[in-house]
Amino acid sequence: MEAWLETGVVGMNLCPFARPLLGSPALRLVVCDADDSAAGQRVMASCLLAEFDLLLRSDEDEVATTLLAFSGGLASFDDYLDFLDHANALLVAAGLEGIVQLASFHPQYQFAGEPPQAASHFSNRAPLPVIHLLREDMLERALASWPDPERIPAENVARLNSIGRAALAAQLAAWQAL
Repeated sequence: MEAWLETGVVGMNLCPFARPLLGSPALRLVVCDADDSAAGQRVMASCLLAEFDLLLRSDEDEVATTLLAFSGGLASFDDYLDFLDHANALLVAAGLEGIVQLASFHPQYQFAGEPPQAASHFSNRAPLPVIHLLREDMLERALASWPDPERIPAENVARLNSIGRAALAAQLAAWQAL
């Protein structure tokens, strides 16, 4: 995960807001290794709820954001999307809508409406299935301080297209092998 954050997310400048948190103790990297069984799904939900709780109980300088990775399950993108729907429902049920936002990353990430071979999918591909828990107020401050944040996705697509799908797939495989 650290290599992906360092060389992918920050190194490719896919998220211009990530660099200050790289290596910071306020960035939590958590791995939940539950499987896709019914019991495993409950463990994954418990891991997510525990991270919601910790994020809310902590000051931003203690826990700014959390990347919750799933090493034992959710290998299927469809299963991941189902769990992500469940995660968003848990967020709403916990009363965290408008406080915490979830961002999604998966080794097989596919944007709806994009050709399957598009390099753009790699902006949300990670070596493991990941749910990123973001503090909405922190995100709003970051966006407000960035000139023209609406350009970030288009710039990412252009950057990924210039790197090329083959090189991106090779890099993802290298991160997965770590």
